Amino acid sequence: MLKDITFGQYYEKNSPIHRMDPRVKIVLMIVLIVFLFLAKNAAALAFAAVCVLAILLLSRVPFSLYFKNIKAILPVLIFTAVINLFYGTGGKVMLSFWKLTITDQGIYRAVFMAVRIVLLIFISSVLTYTTTPNDLTDAIENLFSPLKWVGLGNGVHTLAMMMTIALRFIPTLVEEAEKIINAQKARGADMENGHLIERVRALIPILIPLLISSVRRAYELAEAMECRCYSGGAGRTRMKQMRLSWSDGVATLIALLMCGTIVLFGHLF
Repeated sequence: MLKDITFGQYYEKNSPIHRMDPRVKIVLMIVLIVFLFLAKNAAALAFAAVCVLAILLLSRVPFSLYFKNIKAILPVLIFTAVINLFYGTGGKVMLSFWKLTITDQGIYRAVFMAVRIVLLIFISSVLTYTTTPNDLTDAIENLFSPLKWVGLGNGVHTLAMMMTIALRFIPTLVEEAEKIINAQKARGADMENGHLIERVRALIPILIPLLISSVRRAYELAEAMECRCYSGGAGRTRMKQMRLSWSDGVATLIALLMCGTIVLFGHLF
């Protein structure tokens, strides 16, 4: 299961999404996520799904990577769908047992929420697959640059650096956890059988070495940054300058048209 977590990895490719300004990608991702929550009916969500599918195709990232992220959160996705299954009010009763009743509206709500979560994961994955950690750092720092006028100049850079490092080390921590699990299994640890409490206890020999390894890795990273005379964002220059292009403007216009159509479908159907 841990190997299926690919969130935070950069997939190198020459695609229109890769070539976009990272600041534009971050803003458009947030806008699209907001409008996904504004999709009120099946027609609006179906149009949003078509738009997301078009974005995935433009990114030229293999679909297997996107679906690995879905596989990793499948238990959460199923749990959310089951909970919403019993929240549908009205409609035709499809199944009734004990004090629980499942209606066609409940089924509709469960499928609707599941599709929405999948689309959210896809949109978020596009950003990390098509943007390098360095570009993410520079983009986040640039977007929060107005805070420098209230005395948070170096804090903005530190915040951007922390967010990017955390995102960058997700695959590393997953790989480290996989190694620890295999080592514990080789020593005879049973993590798949037994009741819930026994499985939770079996996680302790995994979490403690993982915590120690994470602290050691953080210390080594801090020492390496200090040896390279890293002192924050004050006076720091960039080799690669971010500049908006006409293609970013076209992408923004298309994204706004998509969002407007989602809202329109939500009111018409």
